[in-house]
Amino acid sequence: MKRHSLFFTAPHRIEVREEALPALATRQVLVQTIASAISPGTEMLIYRGQAPTELAADESIAALSGSLNFPLKYGYACVGRVTQLGPEVGDMWRDRLVFAFNPHESHFVAAITDLFPLPADIDPDTALLLPNMETAVNFLHDGAPLLGESVAVFGQGIVGLLTTALLARIPLASLTTLDHYPVRREASLSLGADASFDPSALPDLQVDLTYELSGAPAALDQAIAVTGFAGRVVIGSWYGQKRADLNLGGRFHRSRIRLISSQVSTLNPALTGHWTKARRMAVAWQMLREVKPARLITHRFPFAEADKAYKLIDEHPEQCIQVVLVY
Repeated sequence: MKRHSLFFTAPHRIEVREEALPALATRQVLVQTIASAISPGTEMLIYRGQAPTELAADESIAALSGSLNFPLKYGYACVGRVTQLGPEVGDMWRDRLVFAFNPHESHFVAAITDLFPLPADIDPDTALLLPNMETAVNFLHDGAPLLGESVAVFGQGIVGLLTTALLARIPLASLTTLDHYPVRREASLSLGADASFDPSALPDLQVDLTYELSGAPAALDQAIAVTGFAGRVVIGSWYGQKRADLNLGGRFHRSRIRLISSQVSTLNPALTGHWTKARRMAVAWQMLREVKPARLITHRFPFAEADKAYKLIDEHPEQCIQVVLVY
C-alpha cells in the first residue's frame, strides 16, 4: 500500500511524494488522515529555510525523527481514522478517530501509545488545534499570571490567540494584545482582549507580564520596553536562525525584568512535583471544549494543493489565521 507525504525539499519548495507504507508491528495501527493543520510559526521557518539545521526535528515526538535538513517531512497536527490493526491491538481501535503528532501525509503507521482518541464531544476541526492549545496552557504555566496583573501579548497568530483566550479567563487588570494584521486583532478582541493595537504604533504601556509570541525578533525589544519593574517576559517565539537585536543598556539594566524561555516539549521544572504532560494535555482538551477554536480556521486546501497553502501563509499572512489541509 502507498501513501502520499509532504516533503520540504528546499527554501520555498515542497513536494507531495508517493511512499511505500511500512508493515504494521504488533501494537501499531494504520491511520487514514482526514485533515492536518499547518503550524504558521515553526513550519514557516522550515519552509523559508530559516530553521537551524543542526537541531533534531523534535526530540519528544516519535514521528519526527532526523534533523531539520532538507529534504524532510514535518508537521505535528493530524486527525484521522484507524483503518487497520496490528495483531495485538484490540478491536475497540477499529474506525476510531484519533489525533497524532504526525507530519502531513495521507496515511501513517503509529503505535497506539502515540495516538490520542478524540473525545466524543470534540470534532476533528477542534482536535487539530490540540498542540497549539497545549502550548498556550504551557505559556500560562510559565508566565504564572496573577489576579489583578496587567498583561500584554505580542503576536496574535493561532498560538497567540489561544493564549489570549486563556488569559481572558483570569480576572486581570488589563489584557492588551498587539499584532500587525487587522483580522488577527479583531479575533483577539472577540476572544477577550481588552484592547488590541498595531505594534508599529506602540501604545504607552507598562505591564507586569508580557508574552512575545510573534516570531519576529524585533518584537522582543518592544516586549521588554513595555514591561515594568520586576516584570516577566515569556518568550514563546522560536526565531530559528533570525537574531534578536536588544537594547539592554537602558531601563532594562535597572528594572530586574526576567526573560523566560518557554517551549511545550518540557514542563516548567517548578511544577514537576505535581504536574505531568498527561495532566497538562487533559487541561488542553478541556480548554478546547471551552474556547471552541475551530472558528479560527480561515482556509482549507486539498492536500494535493498544499503548495498554495504554504504560499498563502508566506506571502499573505494578513489574510489567514489557521490553514488546514484536507485529505
